[in-house]
Amino acid sequence: MINEHTSAHPHGTMRRREREITDRKEIDEILYSGKVMHLALSDDNLPFLVPVFYAYDGVSLYFHSAKAGTKIEIMKKNDNVCFEVSIDHGIVESDMACDFEAQHRTVIGFGKAEFIEADEDKIAALNRIVARFTDRKFEFPKGNLNATAVIRINIVSVKGKKHGC
Repeated sequence: MINEHTSAHPHGTMRRREREITDRKEIDEILYSGKVMHLALSDDNLPFLVPVFYAYDGVSLYFHSAKAGTKIEIMKKNDNVCFEVSIDHGIVESDMACDFEAQHRTVIGFGKAEFIEADEDKIAALNRIVARFTDRKFEFPKGNLNATAVIRINIVSVKGKKHGC
């Protein structure tokens, strides 16, 4: 279940409540519109952050990777993840140097990483990701599927924030 509002960690109460996005449709629009998700992982209390191309199906996020590497090894040990997607970037100028601000619409969420194993589910997720960038259709040879990790992020909670939009 997705918790949009929580007063305790992981999200806490938003300090600038007027910037909080409470409309679930707007949160979904941001997740559907973004192309790059920043994925935060933790390995024995050491943070690791990586950008990935992703797809969103209205419930979960999907990305792919080689089957080996730092993010894969961390997620095998700790399936808790934090993710961020941000769109509509710009600058909100001011007459005071310290009052410049970032224009953005951002979603930050927490979830659980799940490795997808079934070929048909991997292909469905890969097709979602590819469709974000091209109308072309591709085949996924068995050898490529075997060498590719596909990960579903089962969203636990999500919050949105905007400014200058």
